[in-house]
Amino acid sequence: MNILLWVLQVLAALLYGASGVMKVFMFDKISGDVPSFGALPREAWMTLGILELICAVGLIVPGARRWRPGLTVAAASVLAIESLVFIWVHVNYREIGPIIFSAVLGLLMAFIAYGRMVLKPIF
Repeated sequence: MNILLWVLQVLAALLYGASGVMKVFMFDKISGDVPSFGALPREAWMTLGILELICAVGLIVPGARRWRPGLTVAAASVLAIESLVFIWVHVNYREIGPIIFSAVLGLLMAFIAYGRMVLKPIF
């Protein structure tokens, strides 16, 4: 279980890190191709991108350093909640693919949070 959780955490950190970089540093370039980016102001998307970058680090560093491993649970929980925001945005724009993707990511983050809190905590 520990190996599975670590693999999921690393993959999620890479995915959310890339997503955060795009929202913070490449917003103008990608926003024209995605209609749902108009749902929130640019500052909100930048804030979500910064949050994703912080949480991507939080998925890996606390557990790897065995320093405040509860931060890994918090990072995964925040990303699970963030996925609900994205589901809401995509529902408003009737984007089925992104709704499914956001839901799967949200469930994955909830599983990581539960796994690190209950199934295989990092001590």
